Amino acid sequence: MRARRTAAATIGRHLREAGVSRREFLAFCSKLMVAAPFGLALTNVARAEDVAREVAKARRLSVVWLHFQDCTGCTESLLRTSQPDLSELILHLISLDYHETLMAAAGKDAERTLRAATVENPDPFVCVVEGSIPTRDQGVYMTLAGRPAVEVLHEVAGRAAAVIAIGSCASWGGIPSADPNPTGAVGVDALVTGKPIVNLPGCPPNPYTLLGTVLQFARFGTLPELDDERRPRFAYDRVIHDQCPRRAHFDAGRFAREFGDEGHRQGWCLYHLGCKGPDTHAPCSVMHFNEVVNAWPIGTGAPCIGCTERKVAFRVPMFQTVPIHDATPPDTYAPVEAPHGRRNLVAAGLAGVAGGWLLGAGYVASRAFKTTPGDQGVPTIPPPPTKKDGEA
Repeated sequence: MRARRTAAATIGRHLREAGVSRREFLAFCSKLMVAAPFGLALTNVARAEDVAREVAKARRLSVVWLHFQDCTGCTESLLRTSQPDLSELILHLISLDYHETLMAAAGKDAERTLRAATVENPDPFVCVVEGSIPTRDQGVYMTLAGRPAVEVLHEVAGRAAAVIAIGSCASWGGIPSADPNPTGAVGVDALVTGKPIVNLPGCPPNPYTLLGTVLQFARFGTLPELDDERRPRFAYDRVIHDQCPRRAHFDAGRFAREFGDEGHRQGWCLYHLGCKGPDTHAPCSVMHFNEVVNAWPIGTGAPCIGCTERKVAFRVPMFQTVPIHDATPPDTYAPVEAPHGRRNLVAAGLAGVAGGWLLGAGYVASRAFKTTPGDQGVPTIPPPPTKKDGEA
């Protein structure tokens, strides 16, 4: 972590000087294309080489990362990215000039580092906020260097070129804002105005969503297309339910009813255990964490809690089901457990009479159409009766 930065160099130049191989760089660009197949200007190309060419032209953007009411889970998720690893992320793709968890400076040194990165730094920077901001009682529930978090946020965000709220807490309040919300916790967009703001909700969000957003701003000076909740459409344009690997079980009516039951062990749909996938916009079902297969809640057998939705997560009880908007099982296949009505004895008796009549008719017909050996099943028609003596 540096207090001052030299004149901003391009990412490509810095990568060459740092000895980062082209193979490693292309591997990262390939993963970025998977994370943002559309909706991101950087990845709106056909090949990873084209993405690498655009990223290499970008200036290394200064990032100032503030921590408020949080669990540091978003930072931990960032540290666990396998491509690029932490050193590449900090030293090569962006210039992380202030981050309370990662930097060595503390106390007065930390205050000087923050001032150098936000006041003395001549280059534009992006402010990344992790954690909700307490507002009740003049914000006394969290202070930094004796100042309320609200004051620090306004000061830093006011100088930033753009603000990115990473995680559900920074996006709309998250866990600290759950009822009864004793600290009056809110998200960044409830306090900051007049600045471009991007919300990356999730508990935590995928690190590549952050990197894609920051790199597009560094290269083109623009933000990705956002939805009504200020979320990038390239990552939040779909509900988890649409591309969930357990969707076929939902369509067939196969559900786990209890944790540990046969359906749960067989990997059936978790909807009846409270899964919020049908109401949650997030890329989790197609972008697992840390490039580990099934490293996401549903992949481990836990229902989605809807952490990207401000009206669902920490508002709707964890094991309560949510409405199905677009599909109701079974859509295509017969249900595993079809509903049964009460037995009707009269109907059963009538069905027995009808069945007996059909069996009797079949027997009579079979007697009328006999077959003889060698006829190969062709019916034998009896000859007409002969006249007896004396008959006219």
